[in-house]
Amino acid sequence: MPNSGSRHVLDNKWSAVSGLGRQAVEAFLRLGYATRVLGLTLMNSNVSARRPRLVVREVYFSGVLSLVIILVSGLFVGMVLGLQGYQTLKVYGAESSLGVLVAFSLLRELGPVITALLFASRAGSAVTAEIGLMKATEQLRAMEMMAVDPIARVVAPRFWAGVISTPLLTAMFTAMGIYGGYLVGVILLGVDQGSFWSQMQSAVDFREDVVNGLLKSIAFGIAISWIAVFEGYDAPPTAEGVSGATTRTVVTSALTILFLDYILTSLMFRGF
Repeated sequence: MPNSGSRHVLDNKWSAVSGLGRQAVEAFLRLGYATRVLGLTLMNSNVSARRPRLVVREVYFSGVLSLVIILVSGLFVGMVLGLQGYQTLKVYGAESSLGVLVAFSLLRELGPVITALLFASRAGSAVTAEIGLMKATEQLRAMEMMAVDPIARVVAPRFWAGVISTPLLTAMFTAMGIYGGYLVGVILLGVDQGSFWSQMQSAVDFREDVVNGLLKSIAFGIAISWIAVFEGYDAPPTAEGVSGATTRTVVTSALTILFLDYILTSLMFRGF
């Protein structure tokens, strides 16, 4: 018969396995609840369509107020790309291709991904905290008592505002990044201006580069908005619960963005 020490080790192993199984079940149930919230949001979006001012107001708070950090970040990312790209291309005598390198990097990857990460950190966390505080102060319950659906009145406008804002911010980030690469490459380092723009225009394909980057930004916007509104709607009605939901929004959004970026990039390289 096994002694008490071996039984203790066996019990610890089983408790660890049961703990993992419990966490997996809770994650699966939570994903199902999040999917249900998304379905209810889409079904109750008619209020946002009838009252577009609700969405416009949230676009201002989520998108317009994020514009400064997006533009400044895009400028510096483009300047770093111009500097690093010039040093790399100089080794091969291809400094004139700097515009192509900057445009490809921003349109295909850096523009959608960095914009989504910044948007999740600034606007996604704010949406989660706002909805979580409304729940903690029982404003959502008060809406239900007055026969006002909180998903239609609170969740849906914020969801669609995030979906609309993310592609627009991505386009602005990319444009500012290209301008930053132009400043460093042409103005500071002396790359020929005609070669910079002409090679960029001839190399960039509208469908393969611009449209694919736009599709990525739309997917990221849907994911960020879904996570943000769900975490706020599901947050425990306490200060600690709202704080934890805000942290989960940023972390989950970042991991989801990177995962989706890999999936979408692999599909696009296969001609999707």
